[in-house]
Amino acid sequence: QVQLVESGGGLVQPGGSLRLSCAASGFTFSTYSMRWYRQAPGKERELVAAITIPGGSNDYADSVKGRFTISKDNAGNTVYLQMKSLKPEDTAVYYCNLMRIGRYYWGQGTQVIVSS
Repeated sequence: QVQLVESGGGLVQPGGSLRLSCAASGFTFSTYSMRWYRQAPGKERELVAAITIPGGSNDYADSVKGRFTISKDNAGNTVYLQMKSLKPEDTAVYYCNLMRIGRYYWGQGTQVIVSS
């Protein structure tokens, strides 16, 4: 079955960096687009970044453009979210997402807290 397991979150100071990882299994990872979402307390879940297959194009929310980078390691079945110049408003639980055969799959999430 499909499994998505996020890791890499934590507490970081404003201006710092983190790299989130999502280990995927149970499907042919190289052939699917992958996304990162986040949900801050009291807010709706929002799309942060997507890598589209085929083509490999990357798309980002305006709020993270130029600071976040999504990438896929097909050999390792892992999708990454490199985050730099972090701001307090980036504080949220970050989720890895797959849409496959009309169904959304989510990981358990990883907490990112940006605070001094």
